[in-house]
Amino acid sequence: MNISLYTKSWPIRGSFTISRGSKTSADTIIVEIEKDGVTGRGECVPYARYHESIESVMAQIRGIIPEIKCGIDRTQLQSLLPSGAARNAVDCAMWDLECKHQGKSIWSLLEADPEPLTTAYTLSLDKPRKMEQAAVDNSFRPLLKLKLGGAEDLERVIAVRRGAPDATIILDANEAWDLDTYQALIPELEKLNVAMIEQPFPADQDAVLDNLERPIPICADESCHDRKSLKNIVGRYDMINIKTDKTGGLTEALALKQDAEAAGLRVMVGCMLSSSLSMAPAYVVAQGAEVVDLDGPLLLSKDIERGFRFEENQMMPFDSALWG
Repeated sequence: MNISLYTKSWPIRGSFTISRGSKTSADTIIVEIEKDGVTGRGECVPYARYHESIESVMAQIRGIIPEIKCGIDRTQLQSLLPSGAARNAVDCAMWDLECKHQGKSIWSLLEADPEPLTTAYTLSLDKPRKMEQAAVDNSFRPLLKLKLGGAEDLERVIAVRRGAPDATIILDANEAWDLDTYQALIPELEKLNVAMIEQPFPADQDAVLDNLERPIPICADESCHDRKSLKNIVGRYDMINIKTDKTGGLTEALALKQDAEAAGLRVMVGCMLSSSLSMAPAYVVAQGAEVVDLDGPLLLSKDIERGFRFEENQMMPFDSALWG
């Protein structure tokens, strides 16, 4: 058993801005596990919001290399690393390796049939006039997600609705609102036919949602990492955003999806900014999800080889040469 890990910097088309800063590249870590001449791969994105860095995640992975070489399985991995980017890369590499060793696709392994998916397309946080132009340029897309940041958010949504009158619009508020902002914006956002709002309040202020009217469905993102998060979410949020970099891999993501649906929560599947290698496990989770936000490859100027194909606004099932 051999393990290798390396960093990859994927160039972004132009730049991408959220409330925490601008990016010109997507910086990821790729883990490769080789056994008997077969290699499994997984990719993760260290996220500063969760106190992760390239260095810290690399150190976490290196710390369990002896256990990986001894042949631990995915179940054992869950207790060796916490939910997060490091476990995600290793878990997904293990899934890929398992598929290749058994000579089965991930779909055969899970006894599932993949369907094409319609993904949201993200409009970077910017001045309203620039977001309007981005909306015009992407008005052919059926689902647009707007990155917001507090001041001028209503003007941003108005501008995007003007630029893409027929698109379904969802918002990612990135924890930028307070209660007064929420209550002032909601009536106006209803008029603009906003379909859903991600994480309007800071993740440590979930209690503000207790008994708060939610005429527009509210989705937990930063507040939802794994199944342990559900106790703070049920009754407060309408939906959760599952990301493999938060759950710590496909194994926990599938379990979280099952438990969330059983608890009456609707499911969105999202991603960090990364290549098709990261999107493939998320695509598995996204089958049957209400909202899919796996546009990472569309935001890159260069993707990994054998990446996803997009046809007429649909994300087509991936080739097992990519993953799984």
